[in-house]
Formats: sequence, structure tokens, C-alpha cells
Amino acid sequence: MRTAVSPMLVRLAEERATGVLVRDHGALYLADGQVVHAESPEAPGLDVLLTAGGRLKPDSWADAVAQAGSRREVARFLVDSGQVGGGELEICHLGALFDAAFFALAPASGPTRFRYGVAHWIGTVRPVPAEVVEREARRRSLLLDSVWPSPAWDTAPVKRRAQHARREVSPRSQSLLDLADGVRTPAAIARQLGRPAFNTLVEVRRLAAEGLIEAPAEPAESARPSGAEHAGAVEAPSVLDSALLRRLREALEATL
Repeated sequence: MRTAVSPMLVRLAEERATGVLVRDHGALYLADGQVVHAESPEAPGLDVLLTAGGRLKPDSWADAVAQAGSRREVARFLVDSGQVGGGELEICHLGALFDAAFFALAPASGPTRFRYGVAHWIGTVRPVPAEVVEREARRRSLLLDSVWPSPAWDTAPVKRRAQHARREVSPRSQSLLDLADGVRTPAAIARQLGRPAFNTLVEVRRLAAEGLIEAPAEPAESARPSGAEHAGAVEAPSVLDSALLRRLREALEATL
């Protein structure tokens, strides 16, 4: 039997609610019970993912927000103006949504609130069933723990071990290690590199497993649930879910 990550999200989905679910580590925006956007201070937003790699200029993003933000149609504006392709924006937005939702659905110690009728200024790109978002959050939690079962690495500053400074690693790992100064956390590194935060956590745990980064001085409070906290078995995606997740996973796994 599967245990829900957020009972309130399940209830809101069943009643086809529209608004924003606010939790300790982020927020989920719903329209007719489906998740249409997510944001978390732990995860880079769509703007960072589009601009960091040069796909969109920061000024172009700011202009889109200024012109279409009040209408809650920023995503549509970017596509209609020819600045970003529809399929490309959908994949990028889904990546940002699942990334932020992973943190937003982490066990919360504070109150969970829902504000009815609130919509995000980005607008709707691709609605995702709430059960798919929860299932993906559990899958990611189990994947992290399969790499290295220690959530303390997820929020602590990352510092490269000096004795391994000359060890050869992949260019992707090297770019992360170049920023592992003992001050930046995985979330800060993700923003600096313009990468999804979850991908960065996977890479940090891989580096930890290989002994290339120093252990946290003290256990840090995790901004995401461990495999045990994400209780319940991970079910196989349904036929309807598979098409939605396949393209996203292919895009994300290509960067891992």
C-alpha cells in the first residue's frame, strides 16, 4: 500500500482545487487539482535554467515577465514571441517543476497552508497529475539513497578533499568541484551552474561515495526526505504517466 507524501495534496487533487499549497520547503501551484508549477528556495527556477546556459538572455526573461506577468502568461509569451520553442519550454518547465516539488514535498515541521484561487505568473505549461508528482518525489529519494544513503551531504557546504585535488574526474564533476569551496551548499552550486538541484545532489553524493569531498562537520538538517521518510513502495508509472516522464527523464539523465 502506498503512503502519500502529502495527504493535503491528495485531498486537493480529489476536489480539483485551484490555488497554491505552501509548505516549509516550497510551494505547489494547482489548477483543477493538477500541479502546474512548483518553486522552492532549494531549487533553481525556470529563469535560471533558461538563462544560465545562454538559451535565453536575462534581459529577455525580464522583458517577458514585465509584458506578460500581470496576465500570468509568461510561458506563452516566450513561445509566441519565438524566443523558446514550445517543446523545449515544456521539458525545461517540467524539469523545474519536478525539481522544486521534490523539496516542497519534503517532511514539513511547520504548517501546511492552501490559498484558493492563487495562480503563478508563469502560467500553465503542462499540468501534471498530483499522484505523478508524488511518485516522482519518492523515486528521486530512493535514487539518492541508492547512490549514498546520507542526507547530511544535501545541505552542508561542499568542500573538495585536498589530497584528491589532482584526481581526474568527468568535466561535469570537475565544474562542481571547482565550486566546492567549503562555503557553497549544493543548492548554491546548482544555481551557479544553472543545473537542477536534484541532479546536483546526485553528483554530490557520488563524489561523497568516491571520497572526493569532505564529510560535513556536523549532521545538517536535510531539506529533503530520506528513503525511509518517503514511506511506501514506488509504483510503476501508468501508461498515461510514461509518455510524460520519458522525455523528461531522458533529458535529465543525459546530464547526470
